[in-house]
Amino acid sequence: MIKTKDIVRIALCVAMLIGGQLALSAVSGIEIVTVMLLCFCYVWGVRHGVATAIAFSLLRCFIFGFYINVVVLYLVYYTLFALFFGWLGSRLGNTLSFPRILLVIACAVIFTLIFTLLDNVITPLVFGFNQNAARVYFTASLATLIPQLACTAVAVSVFFVPITKIISKLK
Repeated sequence: MIKTKDIVRIALCVAMLIGGQLALSAVSGIEIVTVMLLCFCYVWGVRHGVATAIAFSLLRCFIFGFYINVVVLYLVYYTLFALFFGWLGSRLGNTLSFPRILLVIACAVIFTLIFTLLDNVITPLVFGFNQNAARVYFTASLATLIPQLACTAVAVSVFFVPITKIISKLK
C-alpha cells in the first residue's frame, strides 16, 4: 500500500526534476535531471524511482510539449534508468567508497550513451525515416554525444555524494 508520505516524496522529486530541467533548459548538455533522478533512485529504491521517472516523463510534457518520440523515449529510458539505479543503490548501500562512486559515474555515463542510442532508434521509427535519413540523424547526434557524456561524468562526480547524503537524511 502506498502511503501519503510516499506520494509527497515522489511529487517533490518530480517537481525538483521539472524545475531543474526548466531552469537549465537554455543551457545545452547540463545533466541535472540525470544526477538528481539517479540520487533519488539510489536512495529510495526501485519503487519510488520508477514512479518518479514515469510521473516526470509525463508531466514534463506540459511544459516542453507532447512529442510522441520524446514521450516514448523518456518513458522507456527513465523507467529503465530508475530500475537500474534503484537496484544498484540497494546492492551498494549507503557506504560511498571511491570505487563505488566511480562505478556509479561509469553507469551514469553508459546510461547517457543509451539515451542517445535509444533516441536514434525511437525517433526514426516514430517519424518513419528512411534508412538514409536515419543514418543522418544518427551521425548528427554524435556531435553532441561526447560533450553530453563529459557533462554527465562531471555532474555525477560533483553532485552524487552531496545530493545522496541530503536525500539519505530525509529518508
